[in-house]
Amino acid sequence: MFRSWARRRMQPLNAISSYQQEQYDAVSMVTEHLQAFSTDAVEALRTRCVEYRAFRNDVDIFLRTFFSETCTQKCYRNRLSACCQKEGIITFFADVVINALFSSPDDLDAILSVLRVPNTGSKCVYLGANGCLWRIKPIGCEMFLCDAAAASVFSRNPEITVQWESLKALKQDFTWPDHPVLFDAIEETFMVSGCSSSLMYFHNSPGLLRVKKQAGLLSITAPCRP
Repeated sequence: MFRSWARRRMQPLNAISSYQQEQYDAVSMVTEHLQAFSTDAVEALRTRCVEYRAFRNDVDIFLRTFFSETCTQKCYRNRLSACCQKEGIITFFADVVINALFSSPDDLDAILSVLRVPNTGSKCVYLGANGCLWRIKPIGCEMFLCDAAAASVFSRNPEITVQWESLKALKQDFTWPDHPVLFDAIEETFMVSGCSSSLMYFHNSPGLLRVKKQAGLLSITAPCRP
């Protein structure tokens, strides 16, 4: 899977933004490292993501049930929302890995292709004609609700707010390193294999490192530098 895609990869153009270059480097690096992993190692990574994917499925159902109509009207028709309106979105290294694990070579090729071309529009570089190019969107994008959409939906039914707060709390189980979390573990796995990326916030961000230190979970792996 990863081997056939990697052979088709091309180098980015010099005119792309620093954000696109950073994203391109991360996606390329992840794909190449997954290519070098054994089949068993790749399957082990996919297995570690089972609970996270179930959580993402619950979030998707919630958003489609309660926000689909509102967000379609605001984002895609009237362009009133801040959703997908900026090129630079926050992506964790684990976001890139998880998406690659469950994407086809064509999916990854499409992502690399748009990252190679200067983004002259006003929208996210990953936003295509049929929506987001990611198979599993970055968690920050998936759980972003603009103020207008949130106010419109939550005001109709307080129980919906309770459900959303519960999902946000579950998100912390995978992304907030005051205990062992999936996103941190994925970074560690790739660092051990020699991977270094500026998107490895769990091993580079002073704030997240402080959280890990306070919890007594600071990794023995030194912070990486791209």
